[in-house]
Amino acid sequence: MTRTTSAVARALERIERLDPALHAFIEVWPDEALAREREAVARRLPLGGRPFAVKGPSGIRSYAARRLIAAGGVPVGATSVPGPGTVWQTWGQGAHGRTVNPWRADRTPGGSSAGSAVAVAAGMAEAATGSDGAGSVRIPAAWCGVFGLKTTNGLLPSPDRTGLASAGVFARSAAAAEPYLRQVLSGGGTPDEPFGLPLPLPLPAVYSEDLGFAAVDPEVAAVVRAAVDRLVAAGTVRLLDRDAGLLDPADAWTAVRGGSPDDPEAVRVRRANDERLDALFSGGALLLTPATPNRPHGHEGPGPRYSTALTWAFNLSGHPAASLPAGFTGDGCPVGLQVVAPRGADLGLLGAARAVEDALPAAPAPPPPGRR
Repeated sequence: MTRTTSAVARALERIERLDPALHAFIEVWPDEALAREREAVARRLPLGGRPFAVKGPSGIRSYAARRLIAAGGVPVGATSVPGPGTVWQTWGQGAHGRTVNPWRADRTPGGSSAGSAVAVAAGMAEAATGSDGAGSVRIPAAWCGVFGLKTTNGLLPSPDRTGLASAGVFARSAAAAEPYLRQVLSGGGTPDEPFGLPLPLPLPAVYSEDLGFAAVDPEVAAVVRAAVDRLVAAGTVRLLDRDAGLLDPADAWTAVRGGSPDDPEAVRVRRANDERLDALFSGGALLLTPATPNRPHGHEGPGPRYSTALTWAFNLSGHPAASLPAGFTGDGCPVGLQVVAPRGADLGLLGAARAVEDALPAAPAPPPPGRR
């Protein structure tokens, strides 16, 4: 008689086997996780003992983690975030060393939710929590080849006093993220209830390679454009002829993060971009862009190109945004497609993401460490 291994036990086994090479976790809680799983199954809670990881040492106290635990989700450990002497945009530092990209160990997974993205990509957790103040969910999701969604700013409680950061969730796909997002966003619901689906197709959308200001790696742009063309050919997306040009938000974001939200130039940029985005999203349209202007870079640093160039505008504006796997560059680096929706349309964004991934090739899993 074959004994079925539980989902939490499988996750813990993969962490033990793979994390010494990936360094995605700073803490792992095997005994507590197995006990929580037994309780969740016995009580027949909605998530039924599904394993997930939390971002960083304080992640277990986040609103998203508390909602997931209450619904029967099981936290298996805390994932890496930038460590001492590292830059928040780029690195993660696990318990035993620098966090590496599961596709290429010589490249960064992105940050700051580095370990969460790696844990999901490598199958060490079904899902993981994250937070996104400039792209910290979408960038590592793009570079690790997984799904990551940043919620509408202010929709969920956040400790960030600037208002830039909001909660996010990682999973291998939008479909895999749905059971977790169901609990985080709505706090319940039965599995057969519609959750952002179905949406009438084709989805009206605007595509922009650069938002009018970003310097985008031509190969990254080509991968994303090919994915968008495939969506149009499949009847999933109908492209609209609307202006997607924005003012570069870099200085405005820096001013707000630095505690100067009333800086006149920051106010001007935010107001102008909000007006342009209101026009772009009218009628429920979506915005499609590359998630990052660059591919995963080496551990020495990003160079002159900001990996946040295409993401942080939506932390300033508050719109929900997700990154979905779009393909790979010729050197084997994942590329993300960013999908942005109107404020508050988080369920619609999830539904749109599911429709998009249904029309694109399924994202593969990275090879085990040492077999790249």
